[in-house]
Amino acid sequence: MNLRRKLLLVALCTLALPVAGWLYVRQMESLLRDGQAQALEASARAVARSLVVTGAILPGDDRGWYVQQAQSPITVDGYGDDWAPLTPWSQPLGQRGKLLLAEDKDWLYLYAQVRSTHRVRADADDAGALQADHLVLSLGVGGQQRRYLLASAAPGPVTARPLDPALAGLPDLLNAQWQEDGSGYQVELRLPRSLHLDALGLGVFDPAAGGDPLAVERRPLLAYSPLLSDELARLAPGDMRARLLSPQGWLLARSGRLSETAGQAKDQPGWFASMIYRALLANQLEDAELWTQDVPRLDLAEVAQAGGGKSATVWRRGESRGSVVLATAVPVERNGKVQGVLLLEQASRAVPLLANRALLSLLLTSFGVLLVAGGVLLAFATRLSLRLARLRKAADLAQLHDGRMDGLFKQGRFPMTGDPDEIGDLARSFEHLFEMVGGYTDYLRTLASKLSHELNTPLAIVKSSLDNLEQILQQHHAVPEEAQPYLVRTRDGVTRLVALVRAMSEASRMERAIAAAEPEDVDLREVVRGCAEAYRPLAGGRGLDCVLPDEPLHLHCAPEPIAQALDKLFDNALSFTPADGWLRLSLRAVDGGAEIELANQGPPLPAAMQGRLFDSLVSLRDKATPGDAPHLGLGLYVVRLVAERHDGAASARNLDGGDGVAFVLRLQGMPRQRL
Repeated sequence: MNLRRKLLLVALCTLALPVAGWLYVRQMESLLRDGQAQALEASARAVARSLVVTGAILPGDDRGWYVQQAQSPITVDGYGDDWAPLTPWSQPLGQRGKLLLAEDKDWLYLYAQVRSTHRVRADADDAGALQADHLVLSLGVGGQQRRYLLASAAPGPVTARPLDPALAGLPDLLNAQWQEDGSGYQVELRLPRSLHLDALGLGVFDPAAGGDPLAVERRPLLAYSPLLSDELARLAPGDMRARLLSPQGWLLARSGRLSETAGQAKDQPGWFASMIYRALLANQLEDAELWTQDVPRLDLAEVAQAGGGKSATVWRRGESRGSVVLATAVPVERNGKVQGVLLLEQASRAVPLLANRALLSLLLTSFGVLLVAGGVLLAFATRLSLRLARLRKAADLAQLHDGRMDGLFKQGRFPMTGDPDEIGDLARSFEHLFEMVGGYTDYLRTLASKLSHELNTPLAIVKSSLDNLEQILQQHHAVPEEAQPYLVRTRDGVTRLVALVRAMSEASRMERAIAAAEPEDVDLREVVRGCAEAYRPLAGGRGLDCVLPDEPLHLHCAPEPIAQALDKLFDNALSFTPADGWLRLSLRAVDGGAEIELANQGPPLPAAMQGRLFDSLVSLRDKATPGDAPHLGLGLYVVRLVAERHDGAASARNLDGGDGVAFVLRLQGMPRQRL
């Protein structure tokens, strides 16, 4: 049976779910929710009307500056460290500023921050102060206002200059702190609570933006009121939490607390029934984070909707298991104008719908069938994933570390090739693919040795024929002088072809030798030290430094191929190092292995060749000099083979100073063979 039919049979198991019963339960739950929401909204509107009838003091304006409660003493120094707990609720000030207000029992604190990268500085007493960056502060008492100019040419204490005549009850001078940084400036000051301010105005002037330098945005002051909280506590129901907010969501008063244990019945459903309720019935619950925190402002869509004159209701999760909380926000209106928002919250652990035993039985039966179907699906999916994982692992193991594609087939056939479903077809396709790719890979791996074997005889014939021809011509003195360069070039070309064929055969032998190297536990420090001592006589007048770690560096590796790779690196570095240059061989430990670096003074590597240096038959040496022995480009290829045999990598880079090149051989420990 194929997978499509299996999946169809498994999907048919889910048809046993009583979908119609579940929809009926959801409809009943929605009706009960609507009834509770309407009842709570009616209570909230009654409390809101009572607040208006009793003459509770509410903000007369729908906008105002909110004064938060200072949790700790604030030091007036012009820095915002003491304001960090209140910063999330900063209020916008113009287009580039923000304002924070706080109070304690004695003082009213003000902190204004303005973003301005281009500053025009002047003190408040200077003649051009109104054309520089400045703040205009307006204090209001009993409907009267007095303005003050705040400006400074340098950070530090600032004395505000009054712009209006003296007014009884308001100070003549204000002391503040002015601080600056690269993004703008900050102004901090405090005022005695004894002033009994009822309004405050602020204006920010930026010379680059222009405008009225004396413009002030005046707003009333809003703050949490204990008197209003007492009035709210007398009017709100005792089993609810009530919060009175400004139209913008600022907290003005609160009373009560959520009682999630109220209404708990003896037949209250347990944790399983509550889980069913949350998963299937109460899936429209909102997050509770902002509702439950005692924050100075609730910036929520429900509060904004009520501030616009339309009530809103939301359900959310309670803090304890099996509890839900219903919250409603209604506008508090006086003379047709919204003066505040009343938020009522009621918590309940009673789930009346699930308390009905008949409906609970229906739900339990439905979930029982669902669990059975889910178990079948889980078992089927688990088996399918295990089979696919086995197929993936087999594909990974099919390739050996040396590039051959017959790693798995040495142990038998590809797994699951006998299965009659689609995975079996896929396994058979993989097996056929790996057989084809493996054969082609073996052909490519042996192509070099085959070509070298086939080309040896024709090259020998050409070389011997060329020698005989040159000897015969010399015996008869018949070699023209203009033909001599062509004979030399022909002989050099044949020599190069012979060396190339020998290199192709040597490359195949080296690959097999490196792959067959046996690993052992060695101290790499001694291997590198021995190589360095052997290289010193070969360096001639060049300086050779050897940098080794202080402690032994043990690694399970093949030391002979590593020494061979270092020989190739040294030979390559020596050919590019000036006669009075320097070389540096270093060894250091890295995560899980070691890193050997050979740096030399010389010309930098071309950018186009850095990614091809370690390929076979690639060389940077001059190939155009006739008569010289050709360089075959196998040295760095051997280095790469040794690194890959040790699960590492070989790389090359130019030194930072541009005076040389560094070749790096990164090695990892080889796996230990099991006996």
